[in-house]
Amino acid sequence: MKIAILGAGAMGSFFGGMLAESAHAVTLLDIDAQHLDAIRRDGLRLVNGSRDRRITQLAVSRPELLCSTPDLLVVFTKSLHTRAALASVKQVIGPETFVLTLQNGLGNAELISESVRPERVLIGVTTWPADKLGAAHVASHGEGKIRMMCGDGVHRPQADAIAHALDAAGLHCTVDDNVWSAIWEKVAFNAALNSLCAVSGCAVDQLGRVPDGAALALKIVVEVLDVARAKGIRVDQERCASTVLHAIETHHGHKPSMLQDVLARRRTEIESINGAVVVAARELNVPVVHTEILLQLVRLVEARNTE
Repeated sequence: MKIAILGAGAMGSFFGGMLAESAHAVTLLDIDAQHLDAIRRDGLRLVNGSRDRRITQLAVSRPELLCSTPDLLVVFTKSLHTRAALASVKQVIGPETFVLTLQNGLGNAELISESVRPERVLIGVTTWPADKLGAAHVASHGEGKIRMMCGDGVHRPQADAIAHALDAAGLHCTVDDNVWSAIWEKVAFNAALNSLCAVSGCAVDQLGRVPDGAALALKIVVEVLDVARAKGIRVDQERCASTVLHAIETHHGHKPSMLQDVLARRRTEIESINGAVVVAARELNVPVVHTEILLQLVRLVEARNTE
């Protein structure tokens, strides 16, 4: 397949490297010139488990300079950049191109559907972890998987073919008509850990140094999943809570993306995570006190950082 990855940060580069290693024609699209130049010159250093290698068969480009139409466009930009990122590649999105979002948060599929026909939009969620360790250097610790479906709920054979390509590249992908359950459970996970780390400055495992950290994270999980259930989405609260506690116990030194953004004085994805949950909660009259307080605190931190 001809695949373009829109957003070549940690996740985008990791996925692009895995897919290129599986003999797909992959182009990484980003505006980080240093990262792109290093990949163009030396290839992408990809560390996955015990494997450490250079992927040299990757193409790189700024989004607006891409000329060829991909079969699949995978969107990994932060949610606040989704609309602008898609506008930068509108010249190559063809009538047969599928667009897959594996982004964090809520609302990305709706944004993509503004410029891509809904029947060509795929929505999904991934549990793969990845860290960008430097220019042209990414690593993934542990295993993950992908669950995806057609955004309009209609099963299409092309979705099966795309899932097979991702799975054959070692990314453990399945088509799952209940992917909204996984999306909301991941939103609960991120609303708890990302926002808590962003305002406290703690790495994930440091939240477990006092009982209050894990207890507050679990309260947020309950609130977010209450909203999901009010929307008619079946979610597994016990599984989600277990995943959060496992992360606190085992993700030693891991700084989630929202904390990294705060430290780098960048805007965060708080509006598409906690913010989107609060909007939905108000519409459904579901109380989400802790989730909203963390939303307000991250907004304060962002305001301070932009002074």
